[in-house]
Amino acid sequence: MARRQLPPELVERVRQLEAGELAVALPRDAATIALLRASSAGPEVYLLRRVTGMAFAGGMHVFPGGSVDPADATAELAWAGPPPSVWARAFSCDEPLARALVCAAVRETFEESGVLLAGPSTDEVLDDVSTDEWEAERAGLEAREQSLSDLLARRSLVLRADLLRPLAHWITPAFEARRFDTRFFVARMPDGQICREVGGEADERLWLRPVDALAAGVALMPPTVAVLEDLAAHPDVESALAAARTMTTVLPVARIDGDGEVVLLRPDDPGYPA
Repeated sequence: MARRQLPPELVERVRQLEAGELAVALPRDAATIALLRASSAGPEVYLLRRVTGMAFAGGMHVFPGGSVDPADATAELAWAGPPPSVWARAFSCDEPLARALVCAAVRETFEESGVLLAGPSTDEVLDDVSTDEWEAERAGLEAREQSLSDLLARRSLVLRADLLRPLAHWITPAFEARRFDTRFFVARMPDGQICREVGGEADERLWLRPVDALAAGVALMPPTVAVLEDLAAHPDVESALAAARTMTTVLPVARIDGDGEVVLLRPDDPGYPA
């Protein structure tokens, strides 16, 4: 069995869960995008460090993303690329949720990095969106003063779902107080756009090669590590986007073994429950 160390407070929650003393939180649907750009040393990925003290993943380095908002599920907008049915098959969900996940991924990435995967037509992508005018649009989206569909419709823009690729699917373990059912996407950083220091949830932003992010000693959650390992296997952005991936839902499960130690298992570990 694979033994993965947990903080003492989580070990206690595992014991409470095993004893039937812990109410299990329902996971919230969420979406996140690993943005890639080319460099002379290979592809780099964009990471944010969440502010220490946040209720979930404080101090951890993550990709831009967050929970699906109700407005993501009801959005009516121009769409370029694979229809929701294709994303539904990739992520083993229904079409309304698949559509909401793509919208949430694009919205959250704009809110947290200032990058907007949209364009004036099905084969164009916006250039610079770092002006004061666009910052006002981003801030209005973050404050829920407008929805993504409101923004795109008013500016006659098309959501570029064709720029995204499915990457991974992880569900937070049952012993966590806050749980997320997260679908990961990968996308190329649009030419002409820049990642900016926006929003209040991150205190550090950096571009790193995936292999360097894994070796740098920065705080990473298991899903982030797994995604970085996937991306580190590709010599360039093109191959990372073109890779054929089979989506396997990863729901880590904690068990107490015969020695009384907490064992954290993933689907490919011996002893993972059927």
